[in-house]
Amino acid sequence: MKIALLSDIHANLPAFDACLEHARAHGAQQFVLLGDLVGYGAAPGAVLDRAMQLTGAGALAVRGNHDDAALAPPATAQNLGDQSAQWTGPHLQEHHRAFLAGLPLTARMGPDALLVHASADGPERWHYVTDGNAAERSMAAATQVDPAIRYVFSGHVHEQALYFLTPTAKLMRFSPQPGVPVPVPPHRQWLAIVGSCGQPRDGDVRAMYALFDEDAATLTFHRVPYDHLAAAAAVRASGLPSFFADRLEKGR
Repeated sequence: MKIALLSDIHANLPAFDACLEHARAHGAQQFVLLGDLVGYGAAPGAVLDRAMQLTGAGALAVRGNHDDAALAPPATAQNLGDQSAQWTGPHLQEHHRAFLAGLPLTARMGPDALLVHASADGPERWHYVTDGNAAERSMAAATQVDPAIRYVFSGHVHEQALYFLTPTAKLMRFSPQPGVPVPVPPHRQWLAIVGSCGQPRDGDVRAMYALFDEDAATLTFHRVPYDHLAAAAAVRASGLPSFFADRLEKGR
């Protein structure tokens, strides 16, 4: 089975739809949403409607920090994330709020994969996995959940990366190339960060997701063009901080 892994959609409906279309065209039969469905973007309700349709058809989903923030926006904004939550919260309908509140922090996908938005090492603390030490902590925490876990799939970091343990337990980082399948045999342990569908920050405006082929034991990281200028214009028209639109226009 081919499984599309999407994270950090951030209320960006054009990017979400582009990745879903691309994944289906490449044979995706299952979908996984790795959190931060909302925040920063102008279409939280529409993105959540799409996510609810997917989960109703069998997709798996976990909760992200911006999903949490939208459910309980701070009274006083201390940063841009708080401003985003203050805008997003009132734009959610009750069924959207119930959906987000019901999402787990982690989920299992089959016998050997763990899904988490940030790190398996304290999922509720939203640690960023930006280096080998953080990756190793997340992988170790996953095996404490169940020694059978060979794959940890996560988002939170808005770039794509792949970590694995060698037979001598040395941690290695691999920078994937878009569209190139990477062998990920289950005799090793892997941690994949699938990147941000809705707000890339690596200087490339294209949306990101990854496609996991269970049968072939390969993981392919994809970049997908979409109308990022229209998404940015929607942010500017919404009353959200223009900084969020700038990011979409620059991929930073």
